[in-house]
Amino acid sequence: MNRTWGGRAFDAANYTLLAVIGLITVLPFLFVISGSLVSSEELLVKKIVFIPTNISWDAYRFIFATKVIYQSLLNTVLITVVGTFINLLMTTLMAYPLSKKTLRGRSKIMLLVVFTMLFNGGIIPTYLVVKSFSMLDTYWSLWIPSAISAFNLILLRNFFQQLPEGLEESAKIDGCNELRILFSIVLPLSLPAMATFALFYAVGHWNSFFSAVIYINDSNMWPIQVWLRQIVMLSAGGFGDAGALSEVVVPPESIKYSVIVVAALPVLLLYPLLQKHFAKGVLLGSVKG
Repeated sequence: MNRTWGGRAFDAANYTLLAVIGLITVLPFLFVISGSLVSSEELLVKKIVFIPTNISWDAYRFIFATKVIYQSLLNTVLITVVGTFINLLMTTLMAYPLSKKTLRGRSKIMLLVVFTMLFNGGIIPTYLVVKSFSMLDTYWSLWIPSAISAFNLILLRNFFQQLPEGLEESAKIDGCNELRILFSIVLPLSLPAMATFALFYAVGHWNSFFSAVIYINDSNMWPIQVWLRQIVMLSAGGFGDAGALSEVVVPPESIKYSVIVVAALPVLLLYPLLQKHFAKGVLLGSVKG
């Protein structure tokens, strides 16, 4: 097709705008990664480094010189995997009944769900509730209070409402009960939705910091985010079993950047695995013509 001058100019403007937005998005990642690999000498000369001249791994050696970092990584993996499973299970078991028009009082229940999005009890009442159920210093304090996200619940309920009712009616004729219909028919058809919410919940658990600081006093149970905070705070005075680096001066800025890379890398590696389903799941609840 022969494009007009105005159409070509419009495309050029769009490409330029997208390129600028992409550059703005990539530059912070490049700056953080380069800052974690830059040598102390170069960092003293240059305040902003996007491509380091000499790559130095001293900051990462400094972080992983302590044994507790490995334990905290295992703790975080456990918190993320089990927590995401609980989130998906509880959200599904609540969203599926609420998607049924025959459920009595579902509008009132949804009103209570929306109410929690606007108001909450606050930190102190929540802490007292967690303490009264003897969940302090246990991972249940990180899983149970955030078992269901009201926003994700509403989206998943809308997704279930869009499924054809004929599938469930056919399954009931064959003798399936509601749980069998849910786990054998509805969930296999909802893989894009499950993958999307799994990513949201997993990222939330991986980045969870404040709840662990409040409810977990045992340092052996701390997730990676809490320990990385400790590393940043104590980086100037040394941290852990860093005897091998006693003669190496690691800039605190490089340690902070390497901490960011360590915390963000697992999530960045997880996203490509779920990208196929995530692209479909972002249209949850949208109007399709």
